[in-house]
Amino acid sequence: MPDKIELDAWTSAAPDTENSEVVSRLIKQFGLSTFSEAERKRYDHIFFRRGIIIAHRGFELIDQRIKQNKPFIQMTGVACSGPMHLGHKVDIDMFLYLKSLGAKCYFAAADIDGYVSRPDEKVPSLEKAKQIAIDNVSDALALGVEEKDIYVQSRKPQRYYEFAFELTKKFTYSTLFAIYGNEYTPGKHSANMLQYADILHTQLKEFSGPMPSITGIGVDQDPHARAVRDIAAKLPYSFVPPSFIYFSFQPSLQLGKKMSSSDPATTILLSDTPEAAKKKIKDAFSGGRDTLAEHRKLGGVPEVDRAYQILRYHCNDEKLVDEIYQQFKSGSMTSGELKDKAIAFVADFLKTHQEKKKRAMKTAERIVLS
Repeated sequence: MPDKIELDAWTSAAPDTENSEVVSRLIKQFGLSTFSEAERKRYDHIFFRRGIIIAHRGFELIDQRIKQNKPFIQMTGVACSGPMHLGHKVDIDMFLYLKSLGAKCYFAAADIDGYVSRPDEKVPSLEKAKQIAIDNVSDALALGVEEKDIYVQSRKPQRYYEFAFELTKKFTYSTLFAIYGNEYTPGKHSANMLQYADILHTQLKEFSGPMPSITGIGVDQDPHARAVRDIAAKLPYSFVPPSFIYFSFQPSLQLGKKMSSSDPATTILLSDTPEAAKKKIKDAFSGGRDTLAEHRKLGGVPEVDRAYQILRYHCNDEKLVDEIYQQFKSGSMTSGELKDKAIAFVADFLKTHQEKKKRAMKTAERIVLS
């Protein structure tokens, strides 16, 4: 393992957050904070109980507001560069949970971000980004995000854009290259300014006003978090430094990457047919042993098994997930049987989700285009 872990906010490569040693090093190297056992028990969600939320910056501000029954802001969204997948569902599941705790919610359909930060072969025009936004918004609505909480970057009011341009004066290129590396481009610069504006504009007096805010991200996005916290202190608005919670990555179906629409063969897309998802899961990396005899003797390794990880991230039936873990780890459940469990779960989810998405499409078109 290298002495330092590099974070790249722009690719599907990601540190192995299923590895506790890697997580410990990430926390130490980047100055993140961890949740106490008491905090994990207090927040009644599978992401806390199963260790899927691994760290935070400034969550104590949010914790205090929740305890005092006072409002706080949460902001998240999706860069409109491709179809949504199970990794996006993780963000939305946490978005909905925080809303239930009293958050004032902002969900961005980042169509401009999706266009300017991606190559033309992926998103060739802003019009294409808007079409992707319609698809993304219909997914978000189907997953439970309310229409009133959704905004589209290209349709924000003038004050948002004034603010985004104001942010550009607070950075130098040397600072940005130090944060993001030599692959930093003008398009990515524009996307970043909008990302910072998405997080910070919520505290302008024209919106919710200064108060603690939180955004859920993968740890690979920590360069953005550090940059936006730094810039918040340089602005003349009495902003509260934005807080962040960090997810362990929804693993790709193969080792070494997070789920990404850039690699659809190893990602469960929310638009996949049950048959397509079945094939992907059948081909996914297994934590089973090389032979049945060896598997019965030594047991499987659910921590690296991709079928199990789908259930760990998305199945709310605690008893079922625990039973599957124990049976697979003991060797009494085979890799094929575990994959069948995940296939059945995903097929049922996709069928229900896609029916809801179809009903939400007209609303999504109105949100993005009218």
